[in-house]
Amino acid sequence: MKAIIAEKPSVAREIAQLLQISEQKNGYLTGNGYCVTWALGHLVSLAMPEDYNIQSFQKESLPIIPNPFQLTQKKIKKGKSYHPDPLATKQLRIIKEVFDQCSSIIVATDAGREGELIFRYIYDYLKCKKPFERLWISSLTEKAIAEGFKQLKARSDFDGLYHAGKARSEADWLVGINASQALSISGGDEVYSLGRVQTPTLALICKRFYEHQNFKSTKYWVIQLHHRKSYIDFTSQSSNQWEDQKSAEQILRFIERKGRAEVTDIQIKTVSEPAPLLFDLTALQKEANRKLGFSADETLQIAQSLYEKKFITYPRTGSRYIPEDLWTQIPELVRSLSVHEKYKYGVSKLQFGNFNKRMVNDLKVTDHYALLITGKIPSTVSAKENAVYDMIAFSLLESLSDACVKEISHIAITVNDYEFKAKGLKILQKGWRAIKGILSEHHENTDSLADLPELKIGDELNISQSEILEKITQPLKLYTEADVLSAMENAGKLIEDKEVQKAIHTIGIGTPATRAAIIETLLRRNYVERKNKLLTPTQKGLQVFELVKDTKIANVQMTAEWEMALHQIEQGESDEVDFLNHIKVYT
Repeated sequence: MKAIIAEKPSVAREIAQLLQISEQKNGYLTGNGYCVTWALGHLVSLAMPEDYNIQSFQKESLPIIPNPFQLTQKKIKKGKSYHPDPLATKQLRIIKEVFDQCSSIIVATDAGREGELIFRYIYDYLKCKKPFERLWISSLTEKAIAEGFKQLKARSDFDGLYHAGKARSEADWLVGINASQALSISGGDEVYSLGRVQTPTLALICKRFYEHQNFKSTKYWVIQLHHRKSYIDFTSQSSNQWEDQKSAEQILRFIERKGRAEVTDIQIKTVSEPAPLLFDLTALQKEANRKLGFSADETLQIAQSLYEKKFITYPRTGSRYIPEDLWTQIPELVRSLSVHEKYKYGVSKLQFGNFNKRMVNDLKVTDHYALLITGKIPSTVSAKENAVYDMIAFSLLESLSDACVKEISHIAITVNDYEFKAKGLKILQKGWRAIKGILSEHHENTDSLADLPELKIGDELNISQSEILEKITQPLKLYTEADVLSAMENAGKLIEDKEVQKAIHTIGIGTPATRAAIIETLLRRNYVERKNKLLTPTQKGLQVFELVKDTKIANVQMTAEWEMALHQIEQGESDEVDFLNHIKVYT
């Protein structure tokens, strides 16, 4: 008899159905030589200071450094204290019963760092010694599960993943518990919470808030001219800006007396805008926040639901690429979309046999490849699930398309010694922007469309109208949730030390799977609040930032370096003991 443990009951039932396991027991299913049970997320976690008989929030207790760390079952808060969660107690007892009656275990928790840790903590807590293998899949379709069972992985293949997850968990405990208690003790009556990723994320939001708040806007004026040539109306704007309106008005009167302008320079360049890559989780969360107003956590929950319903592949991915061996399945995924009305137009713009292969890169595929549809099209799902599915489906069609090719014209127009500029943009090849039939839809780095007539140097242009435009300098915008995700993802690029930045510029803070939870933690602890689509610090959040802004715990560089170290542990390139010793010294 073999035991199979999934992360959630719904996944366990999918596996049981495929393996024709139908006998329902209390907390597990059995039959056909298997017992299938499940965790309920994190059933086991690191013990709290009280479990070591250490009194919390006492100066003499700090620093608290367990040696060794102990595991305890999940606890829930009742009043001011924590008590064992009865659901966790019951399920752990069932899992032990299943493990005891089986000769070996197949681990089917989510295929990632946290999924690995969930199982290993349960395994260690129950003092289990049974051998185990790993089911590693990126989709819950019958085909993916069946193939995964044919290619079960050895335990040792995922030891690095476990050690990275364990090191992350223990580092977060050491930093979070000690820093939170130290700050709370020094702060008096208020209880504060600090964390390895949470605090630098709060610092990013607070810094942007202060930059926005302290910005002093100033007015300036520019002159705009209206022209008409070959039945096409267009405008040009002065290169100069004037800080006082009267100077601009004086020059405007001079230009109006002239009444004509001359084309003095034309620069035309062709720009190829590559098709966007497939989504990873962070990219999906950013797009859903911009387009649909969804929070990062809401998008993750929707994507997880679509995954468990077999409509998309594993959502907690940090890669925007697929491996070479998956490429042969892409045409069939496209065909599955072609029979549905809302995707037909997009599919018709693709050339079968000549797809853009930019998404294929074995070296850039991490634990999981990019988000893909599975070929099963949703029918009875919520409107929000439909909207997120559409984003993933259309991203596949766009990524398979050719580049969008534009011709950008920069025209210099002169009235005496005053220079004006006009900018034109012509689409030479629609490429991926034709998929939805909306060329002007917002995408990053998209130029607004402007039609210019054919012009050549020396052409004289009539000035049909001229006017002064009042402008005002703008502060950096407050962060939306999409902006915070970008700042977390690209935190390495924010480091001022250029040598250090060069080494870790691709490293962010947090992971695609944890960033939404970090934002929700800041909201739950009343450190930040949502105002419309913006995330702004509360008075409490600003207070915390002022107390820690010059310490290492608020430093993006340190956190990014730790993320890099965890990645190296996962890859077997670094040792978790050395990493944790460094954390203990810091603590």
